[in-house]
Amino acid sequence: MRETIAVTERHELDELRAMLRDALDDLCRLGATGAQGQVHDAGRDVSARAWASYDGTSFMPAAGRFRIGCATAAFTAVVVLRLAAEGRLSLDDAVAAHLPGLGLDAATTVRDLLRHTSGRPDYLGALAGGPRFAHRDPEELVALSRGPRTEGWSYSNTNYVLAGLVVRAVTGRSWAEQVRNHIARPLGLRDTYYPYDHPSLPRSCARAYQQQWPGGPLVDVTELNPTALDAAGGLVSSTADLTRFWCALRRGELLGPDWLAEMDRVVPAQTYQQVRPGLGFGLGVFRVPSRSGGFWAHPGAAPGTASCNGVNDDGSRCVVLYRTTTPADPGLRAAMDARALRLVEDVLDRPAALD
Repeated sequence: MRETIAVTERHELDELRAMLRDALDDLCRLGATGAQGQVHDAGRDVSARAWASYDGTSFMPAAGRFRIGCATAAFTAVVVLRLAAEGRLSLDDAVAAHLPGLGLDAATTVRDLLRHTSGRPDYLGALAGGPRFAHRDPEELVALSRGPRTEGWSYSNTNYVLAGLVVRAVTGRSWAEQVRNHIARPLGLRDTYYPYDHPSLPRSCARAYQQQWPGGPLVDVTELNPTALDAAGGLVSSTADLTRFWCALRRGELLGPDWLAEMDRVVPAQTYQQVRPGLGFGLGVFRVPSRSGGFWAHPGAAPGTASCNGVNDDGSRCVVLYRTTTPADPGLRAAMDARALRLVEDVLDRPAALD
């Protein structure tokens, strides 16, 4: 009997590895210089990587770190929710009460920041084409978010920069320190950190490339100053660390059941319905409808890098992958995003044969 179970498990893992490799190969065929992914299923992990020859140096390290972009928001949300659980703030607090002097709308709450219903414009457009190595204070980023308020739900990186400032105002410590002390260290996430003003990644990282116009050359944009992304997108991590984070979150290792339920209270992600009809957003996480009912995720993008992830409700199954090229053609970017999302859905929707 044990031999039969072992053979079945190896077969299941081989199938998962093949699914992962096929997706990574497809991403490289679509134009990525490299891609890497990891699948966690019922206590077992499989990983794979693929890369295309571009400049003689392109490769995907086995456990390379990369900029996770907007997936940072999930970490920031956990920090804020933990402070709420400790009674150090309320989700219904007015943000202006914690951050006087920034000219904030008195009606905007901490909850509005975490679920993107504040109406605050995104500052990133004002940074487009600016110097990649300039230091940016979070207050400066907030000041760049000019323009008319939006109505309803709208993704704005400014919300999470403000959330990071709220964390600092409440604790006297930066959001990044809170991530390190209350998420990364307890979970053993050795590859997850905020680089502050340091522009480089470790030598073991894959190079990140950006294309400026369709058919144009790929420009190496691996180095940048992450203070321009701050609590909205500045973290560095790895596929193994992110897999551990997402599983721990859903298993209740970071938030108690009441606060996890608070995170899971979604509103329609109105401006993202073209990605997936019925897509919702909670506090720092997307709820993605799927054939099996749905999963939790927060994709991320930084210059030259994009990541995709998904985890089921109980944290027993998770997928994380990233690629290291951003093409100029929006149709090609959409095709890459769709292929990555299809892998996540295919893995999470598999019968639980390993459980």
